[in-house]
Amino acid sequence: MPRIVELLIVFTALLFLIIPIAVTGAALYLALGSPVFFRQTRVGKDFRVFDILKYRTMTNDVDENGKLLPDEMRQTRFSKFIRRVRLDELPQILAIAKGDMALVGPRPLLPQTIESFGELGIERCKVRPGLTGWSQVNGNVNLTNAQKLKLDLWYVYHRSLLLDFKIIVATIGVVLFGENVNDDRITTAESWLREVGLAEQFENKEFV
Repeated sequence: MPRIVELLIVFTALLFLIIPIAVTGAALYLALGSPVFFRQTRVGKDFRVFDILKYRTMTNDVDENGKLLPDEMRQTRFSKFIRRVRLDELPQILAIAKGDMALVGPRPLLPQTIESFGELGIERCKVRPGLTGWSQVNGNVNLTNAQKLKLDLWYVYHRSLLLDFKIIVATIGVVLFGENVNDDRITTAESWLREVGLAEQFENKEFV
């Protein structure tokens, strides 16, 4: 997507989202306390690292040994809802405005995760990570890490303005109706990977 089109969409969206952003932050502060934001280092295009900013949706509850409880146990009913409708990701609009992220692209991941991809990580990092993307609208949390990577790589080599708008529309559907795995699109990505000779790099490999 051309940068000027992306910025036009982002700043137009901000006019409508400024109130939801403020209300979400205030509600999470009342529900979980301070800090309201969660900051973490992620990898962007060409392996450039940047700090991602999201709303914090988990408590700091620990077990008897002082170890953080599993993610599922540190979420409240309200914070689960915030995550399901992706309101926790709204602060990432600032990263799009800065140019660290794109509106559409593969999800920004941790450095160690990108490292585990090996050469496939190099291919994945040819584009900026996005607020939403092909794997996010085709199953997201219901996919394995390998399936997400296959969909992301397919997107990197097939991206277009039309596809980006298709993903944006699909994202609205995910927010309203939930995440569902699209097996046909995974199969398409796997067939393409075989055609270009990248499928073998998925064999006997574990992605974190």
